[in-house]
Amino acid sequence: MKSIRLLLLLFSSLCILSACSASEDAADLYKKEKPLQVEVDMPESLSAETKQTVKAILKQDGKPVEDARFVHFEIWKQDHSVHYPMEEAEEAENGVYQMDVRFKEEGLYYLEVHAGNEGSLISPVRQFIVGELSEQEMESLKQGVPTQQEVRGHHH
Repeated sequence: MKSIRLLLLLFSSLCILSACSASEDAADLYKKEKPLQVEVDMPESLSAETKQTVKAILKQDGKPVEDARFVHFEIWKQDHSVHYPMEEAEEAENGVYQMDVRFKEEGLYYLEVHAGNEGSLISPVRQFIVGELSEQEMESLKQGVPTQQEVRGHHH
């Protein structure tokens, strides 16, 4: 009698567990993320006191992103003596967003692009040079680009 109960318990457990297995297409039922990608486009040579256009080209799923939820540019100098607050970029065409800026001083700067669309958020940081660098900025440049965490921790 005990063996029959044990056999029934084992059989019913197998039936219940087999009903709980995931179907082969279960992964297709979940939303697949389409990461946002950005390419920063700046003039080769930047100089102080001259109006420059900074551009970001946004793509998602390999296609240009028009009407992104938001695209903001934030620029600051490496020594934090100059900081341009976060400003909304203007949509130019076909996934290209831009902002005109007049740099107050020469030196080592950072540009952070804050962008979001369809649930994907990014905020890459790019280092660039305006005019000539001071000796201190040259040393900083030789040390390499700081991590995004280091950059973020110091400019807000």
